[in-house]
Amino acid sequence: MSDDEREFGPQPLIAVMDRWHLENHDLVDASLEQLTHKQVQRARNGRKLTLKMMMKVARALNVAIWNRLKAGEKELFVEYLHKDIFSYSKGYDAAKEDPNSGILPD
Repeated sequence: MSDDEREFGPQPLIAVMDRWHLENHDLVDASLEQLTHKQVQRARNGRKLTLKMMMKVARALNVAIWNRLKAGEKELFVEYLHKDIFSYSKGYDAAKEDPNSGILPD
């Protein structure tokens, strides 16, 4: 497999992180699975990840967001799936709206 086949360019993960005002470090800190800065950077840049790694990044993203939500917002929060944040993931839909648009921070 050549490098071109493993590179998918900037991922929707970047936009989700921007909307929630999250940095790579926030995901690393929130992860309960020893996620590294290098892994988050690869995920953002579109380096092809295994399904297991995509799910690990998605879980860290959800925990990082959850930790910032107010009590009333937590019940409204819809977790992001790997297919929501990786364009090369099976089931990805570019037209899907963010299910959390009503509780995004200013």
